[in-house]
Amino acid sequence: MAGAIVSLVVERISDLLIHEAVFHKDVKDQVVSLQYELKRMQCFLENVDRKPEQDERLHSLVSQIRDLACDAEDVIDSFILEAADQRDSHGIVKRFTSIFTKPDHLHKIRVQVKAIQTKLQDISKILPAYEIPGDGEDSSSNFKLQQRLRRTYSHVEEEDVVGLEVSTKEVMTKLMTEEDRPHAVVSIVGMGGIGKTTLARKVYNHVDVRRHFDCFAWVYISQQCKPREVLLRVLMKVLSPSKDEKELIENMDEIELGRTLFDALKEKRYLVVLDDIWRSEDWDILKPAFPRGRKGSKILFTTRIKNVASRADPWSTPVELSLLTDDESWNLLCRKAFPSSKMGSQCCSEEFEKLGKEMVKNCGGLPLAIVMLGGLLATKQSLAQWEMVYKNIHGHLKGLPHQDQNGAVMNIILVSSYNDLPYPLKPCLLYLGHYPKDWEISKNELIRLWIAEGFIPENEEFLMEDLGEIFLEQLIDRSLVQVSRQGYTGTNVKTCRVHDLLRDLCTKKAREEKLLEIIQQSSAQFDVTLVERMLRRISIHPSERKVHLKGEHPKLRSLLLPQNETLVEFCISNCKSFKFLRVLTLLKRNVEKWHVSNEIGDLLHLRYLKLECWNEMILPQSIGRLKSLYTLYIKYHTDIVIPDAVFKLERLRHIVIKRIALFGRGFRLRLGFTSKNIETLKYIMVDEQPIENNEVLRWTNIQSLGIVFTRTEYVKPILILLTKLQRLGSVSLEVLDDSNLSYLDLEPLSRCCHLSKLRLAGGIKDDPHPSCHLLNFLPPNIVKLTLFWCRMSQDPMGVLEKLCHLRILYLEGVYNGSKMMCSANGFPQLDSLQMIGLEELKEWEIEKGAMPCLRRLELADVDSLGMLPEGLRFITTLQEMILTNMSSPLKERIKVIDGREGEDFYKVCHIPSIHVF
Repeated sequence: MAGAIVSLVVERISDLLIHEAVFHKDVKDQVVSLQYELKRMQCFLENVDRKPEQDERLHSLVSQIRDLACDAEDVIDSFILEAADQRDSHGIVKRFTSIFTKPDHLHKIRVQVKAIQTKLQDISKILPAYEIPGDGEDSSSNFKLQQRLRRTYSHVEEEDVVGLEVSTKEVMTKLMTEEDRPHAVVSIVGMGGIGKTTLARKVYNHVDVRRHFDCFAWVYISQQCKPREVLLRVLMKVLSPSKDEKELIENMDEIELGRTLFDALKEKRYLVVLDDIWRSEDWDILKPAFPRGRKGSKILFTTRIKNVASRADPWSTPVELSLLTDDESWNLLCRKAFPSSKMGSQCCSEEFEKLGKEMVKNCGGLPLAIVMLGGLLATKQSLAQWEMVYKNIHGHLKGLPHQDQNGAVMNIILVSSYNDLPYPLKPCLLYLGHYPKDWEISKNELIRLWIAEGFIPENEEFLMEDLGEIFLEQLIDRSLVQVSRQGYTGTNVKTCRVHDLLRDLCTKKAREEKLLEIIQQSSAQFDVTLVERMLRRISIHPSERKVHLKGEHPKLRSLLLPQNETLVEFCISNCKSFKFLRVLTLLKRNVEKWHVSNEIGDLLHLRYLKLECWNEMILPQSIGRLKSLYTLYIKYHTDIVIPDAVFKLERLRHIVIKRIALFGRGFRLRLGFTSKNIETLKYIMVDEQPIENNEVLRWTNIQSLGIVFTRTEYVKPILILLTKLQRLGSVSLEVLDDSNLSYLDLEPLSRCCHLSKLRLAGGIKDDPHPSCHLLNFLPPNIVKLTLFWCRMSQDPMGVLEKLCHLRILYLEGVYNGSKMMCSANGFPQLDSLQMIGLEELKEWEIEKGAMPCLRRLELADVDSLGMLPEGLRFITTLQEMILTNMSSPLKERIKVIDGREGEDFYKVCHIPSIHVF
């Protein structure tokens, strides 16, 4: 990993030498020489990583090289700051070329660079004594970006359930036995990596289980159980609250949450999963919030500790998972090592099979170890490479007592998988450790953070975001990262997660390499002091509401606050103490008006800035000094003031400024904003100051755009411009609701063949001739469509069902009519349908053959609808139906009470999961 850090510094220096006229010629020669020395060290460190045993002397040497590389980066960044501080009489930052003509600055940088260079040269002289070969294969040689093929993900979560068939039946039987006693707990027990969570998730999503229970919740507990957070998450799952209700619930204390949850569950048959619980005391604290409920309510535990399971419910015998047999182990390994083959264990030669079975035997039947080994072997094409993996594992296990080998082999395979990564991927993987355990990680956020940290190199052929996707796909291919949710196209990743054992390795390695430190604090306020001052990245996981970071932090590059869903306020007392920051998250909730500090403009290296405020936010003009900023993400509640200086930041790639409320005014875009780098721009307002044509046409890389209109005459000219933006895949258009305006012409959208995601909010004008309806002009290749408050009197389904690529359809307040029809063969690819606030709808007909791929249906506040359509019974693909605030007659017709089925139950009896709120 030290080599990866050195590699990042070399890339940083290369970028500066190419893009910035930072250095006077004499100094530039020294920096080039320094870069050469660092490259030599990088080669040495790559070979060190391949050395199986490393003594303390070698560890110390590697640490010295890493620290010198970081020192070099600090020197370069310091002088960029000094250059930026030199202003002309008008306060404008001068070009970097002028500053280093001053003798004192020239002398200072020469001395510092020379000192680092001398230390590196001294280290070079002693390298031969370590007998590290210097001609090994470059670990990144197989990392050919140009040849990388995009992967599609046909399954969101393809769980590895080999060998769990018997345990699955046992757990399901226990869950569905209608015991009439409080706090009935079913426990799955086993060592880490044996498949407890995999089994629990399989059962949780099973058709019969979804039919048996009224409501469900899944919460990850871990060793640091936070009762308030657990109760909050369960309550959110059980109630599915509105945004106003959610805000009210988030402000409850632990006692209030417990009472509210108790009341919400007491009339329901519920299933709540508490995943990875470690202490009986944690369950004792949580237990009072869970009532007896309807007969058959259950709590499902997963735990490594049998005593925790036994104490939770003495009347229930825990389900203890067994290790896999040799045949099951080999089957699982083949599925991972040969993912493209449908033949499984028959796809490899006799030599590969013999060696593979020897390796899998070392895994001791532990599923996670086998999956990780399979991911590692999937990157090895030759028998010789397999033999190297075998020798590494066997060598580490040699001499260990048999009883210690299972735990050891898990760690060996995890470390081997990490060591085998190409250098560009190593910091990317370790960075995942900053997220809490079992955290669902947003792909877009992760890639933007990787870019801000400098982990993604600039490349002439690819956008950095595309490289980030490739990096993530590589980690998924190696079974180091799990796909959690797909994006709207069904073939891409939306969210991902890492196993907690791998996360433990990431946090341990990141700490050893001084890449990242996680700070856990339970007190309401704390200071990070001298111990952390040499850290470069801090991720703060507080359990209370306020975090204060004080003192000087000259090395710090990132301040990460991943748990921004919780009520946390993060404060910085003095931005100048954090002058090298690249990544910053700030959150203010309990202030009426947030004047963001003018000192934020001192963070000249900042690349990623995320701000969130529950009220009004005012950004300072000094934000225009953040010349390195790539991502600006702002969420506000009432109002926001954006200075024009933001739109002079030429490196900005992603601007997302959005209200926490569903609808709201956008921000005014400064005239002359012509950034070629911009990829995401949300949400801009078009009013009396329209956007110029030449501005939009310069946005050649834009992929996602959000626009709010106050005048309808501006809509069509903007849409015409959108047809010329060939990379644009996602568009959100909104006509302000309070203006009572409607879209008059959507014809240009029909020429936006590249659009796959569209959101329209505001009135859509009806037409007496159905063939002229505005919805006929929707983009032909649309995959996800969201319509808000369109107020149409004509049934939109006749037009929408012809969109042959449509997979996700969200309709809210779009139709004022009383009848709706979905025709046979309509919506051929639709996967998810949500209809909300269709208050006048009384009859809904679905013909046989309509929506043949529908898996999820949600209806809310369609309270005039008296019954569900007959055609639902023909949609055999339906997996989930959610009904919220529907009419009492409709709900009664599908109920089953004491074994008696409602008269419409036959329409929905095939749907595994039905939720009625």
